[in-house]
Amino acid sequence: MDIDKIIEKAGGADEIAALAGVGLEAVRKWRQSRMVPTKHWPALLRVPGIALQDLTADLTAPQPPQEQAQQEQAQQEQERETDVSNPCPPGANAALVLADGTVLWGRGFGAHTDGAVGELCFSTGMTGYQETLTDPSFAGQIVTFTFPHIGNVGTNADDNEAPKMAALGAVVKEDITAPASWRSHDPLAAWLKQHNRAGISGVDTRAITRTLRDNGPQTAILAFPENGRIDTDSLLNRARQWPGLEGMDLAKEVTQPKRVWTQGVWETTRPARTENRRRVVAMDYGAKDNILRCLVTAGCDVTVLPATATAEEILELKPEGVFLSNGPGDPAATGTYAVPAIRTVLDANVPVFGICLGHQLLAQALGGKTYKLERGHRGANQPVKDIETGRVEITSQNHGFAVDEKSLPTDVKVTHVSLFDGSNEGIASTTKDAFSVQYHPEASPGPSDSFYLFERFVAVMDRRAKAGA
Repeated sequence: MDIDKIIEKAGGADEIAALAGVGLEAVRKWRQSRMVPTKHWPALLRVPGIALQDLTADLTAPQPPQEQAQQEQAQQEQERETDVSNPCPPGANAALVLADGTVLWGRGFGAHTDGAVGELCFSTGMTGYQETLTDPSFAGQIVTFTFPHIGNVGTNADDNEAPKMAALGAVVKEDITAPASWRSHDPLAAWLKQHNRAGISGVDTRAITRTLRDNGPQTAILAFPENGRIDTDSLLNRARQWPGLEGMDLAKEVTQPKRVWTQGVWETTRPARTENRRRVVAMDYGAKDNILRCLVTAGCDVTVLPATATAEEILELKPEGVFLSNGPGDPAATGTYAVPAIRTVLDANVPVFGICLGHQLLAQALGGKTYKLERGHRGANQPVKDIETGRVEITSQNHGFAVDEKSLPTDVKVTHVSLFDGSNEGIASTTKDAFSVQYHPEASPGPSDSFYLFERFVAVMDRRAKAGA
C-alpha cells in the first residue's frame, strides 16, 4: 500500500479525512504507519481510481518482526483515536457504564472482559475485601468499595469464603498498590485474573454511593477489553437489556455438591465444643465457609447439602437440626423449590436456624413474603436491635431483599430490627423451634456480638435431646 498515492487519488489529506470521517491527525498517523485501517476501506473504495489491490498490495509482503509490531501498535492506536464509539480519555483503559447513561472511566486490573453486567452495589467494609468478593451472596453483582484503599494487603488462600469469586467485578477508588502483609500470597490483580474477574480503579466511588443511595440499585456493566476498544453505546444497550435480580434464582449457580464439613473457626475466645455434638444438615444456598466453621465450633457435626436437595434427602440423614444458609438472588425465585422442602422439615418437628437468604426462605415457609429493598444493606458496622433484650449488635450484612413484617402470620414474632431503616432483621416461630436472622453473625464485626445465635441453635437441639424429642 502506497499511502501517499492513496491520499493523492482521494484528492488530498483534507478530502480523504472528510471521506473517512476522521481528522487530519488520523491521516498523519496513516502516513506514519503506512496503512489505512480496514474499517475505512469501504469509504475509500467509492473513490474513482482506488481499487482493492491498492489498499491490500503490500499487506502480504514480509516485514521484519519489529517493524510489523510497530505497525500493528500504530494501527491499534489510530483506530482507538479515530473511533467515535471509543471516547476513552488518556490513561483510561476500562469503563463502568450504568443503565441510566452514566459512563465512568478508569484503569482496569485483573482479567480482561468485554463486559460483565449485573447489579451495581456498594459495601462499607473497611477490611475483608477478599471475603466480600468470594461471598456467594454477591453473585450477579458488581461491588463498589466505599473504603478507598482496597487491595493493599493482597490476597491469600485462607480468606476465601467459597472456592471461586462470586462477585462479577470490583470497583475501587485508588490504584492497587503492592501487598503489604506477611499473609499475602498474591496481589489482588493477579488473584482476580485467576478467578477470571475484572476490577476498575480511579473511579469516584463516593459519587456511585450517592447515586445508589438516592436512586436505588442500578444495573451496570464493567468493561476492560483486551484490545482497548470500548463501545459505550453497545455497553449501555447491554446494561439496559439485563433483567435485574428480581425473579432471578442464583442459588443453583453457587451451591456446591454434598459434602461433610469438619473445620472449626481458627481463632476464638470460645473453645470448640467436643462432647454431645449435634447432627446438623446445612442447606447450601451459597453458604460462606465461616458460617460452617461457626457451626462446627458451636458443637455441630455438619453435612452440607446442595440448594436443590429435597425434604426426603434432608430427613434421610436424621438431622437434629437444619441450617439454612445465606445466598444470592431473589428469595421468591429460590423459594419455588426450597420452601416446600423447608415446610416438610418443619412439619417433621426438626429445629431450623436460618441466615440471610435462609432467613427469607424460612419466613416464606412460615407464611410470610419478601420484597426488594430500595437500597440494600452491605458491609460492616450496621446496628441491629434485639427486641427482647434491647441489646444492639454491630453486624455484617449483605442483602438486597427483606422480609415483609406485615405479611407474617400471628404465630411468627419479630425478634430483630435494623436501626438504619427499621427493616426486619430476625424472626422466630412461636409454635415451632425455628428462628432466623437477616444479618451474618459469623462475620464478627463486633467482633463476636452475634455468635450466641449458633449457641442458641445448639441449645435448642440439646434441650430436645434431653427431653427425648
